[in-house]
Amino acid sequence: MGQLAMRLRYLADRARHLSPANLAEFTDQVKRVSKAPTPVIIADMLWCSVRYDMGFRDYAVWDIRLLKARERKTWMTHPKSFRITKLLNSPTAKELVEDKPRFYRDFDADIRREWIDVATADPDRISAFLGRHEYVLAKPVGGFGGAGIDRIATSDIDDVDAWRTQQVARGQTLLEEILPQHADLAAVYPGSVNTVRLVTFLDPAGVFHVIAAVLRIGNGGVIDNFAGGGMFTMLDDDGVALYPGVDKQSHVYERHPVTGVQIEGLRVPMYAEALQMVERLSRRLPQVPYMGWDIAITPDGPAVIEANHNSSVFQMKPTVSGVRTGLLSRYRDATGLDL
Repeated sequence: MGQLAMRLRYLADRARHLSPANLAEFTDQVKRVSKAPTPVIIADMLWCSVRYDMGFRDYAVWDIRLLKARERKTWMTHPKSFRITKLLNSPTAKELVEDKPRFYRDFDADIRREWIDVATADPDRISAFLGRHEYVLAKPVGGFGGAGIDRIATSDIDDVDAWRTQQVARGQTLLEEILPQHADLAAVYPGSVNTVRLVTFLDPAGVFHVIAAVLRIGNGGVIDNFAGGGMFTMLDDDGVALYPGVDKQSHVYERHPVTGVQIEGLRVPMYAEALQMVERLSRRLPQVPYMGWDIAITPDGPAVIEANHNSSVFQMKPTVSGVRTGLLSRYRDATGLDL
């Protein structure tokens, strides 16, 4: 399937699933930075979805209403990221990296944590696992975006067999120990493991590209995902936060609201080691060249949380960064695709 056909199919699918509530949310976000009336904003969103292959959330989060046409065309978008995935990643990509038990077995040395699947483990192993950990994370085996993740106090589990049956019924069967994170990142927000998202591409010549580097920080929850209430900021080539944090609703945080730590200027510890690890792992998966890697920094070094074969797109709001151009050129240069 060619790019034009993919664009049309993607637009049609989005139109079928358009939520009035989401449209209202995105319009309200735009109104924080623009005085344009609602009909004008909605019409411009629709125009940009066709002209620039842009999702409505892309339009809202990246202040597209404020930008000129020549600036709008520089922004990477989620529909374009979807096309990279379909055109360049193997059809087996999802199976290889988003089946979590399989991924954990394949990359056991780099996840740096104990885990168990209660759907397949016997009761004695489950009881022993729970006995070794005061708290565990419970996840769906095939989940993504931080959905369906709970932090569980093992002391609250009285009947392991009954609890296991409940977890299987919920589809939340993957248990993991909670990784300790480096003290520098725990100081920013200790309630979640704050991770680095590295969007990377391994080109056919074997050159490894870091397209975007992001620090994701929790905010009131047990996960740091953008979709789960967390915030993000972009990192420079040395792993230093370039800007304040921004969340899904476009709220801007110069300092973390829980700890008061300033976001801009934060330095991710062991960042060079994280880059080296991700390049090494990428070369083990040449059939999935386009990837979004989530990396935790533990006191002993980087650890892989998960890999995403269809990475979200991260760029900073112009009203926060002062930069009115996006990262599309970096994606083009890395992939060689005319997006």
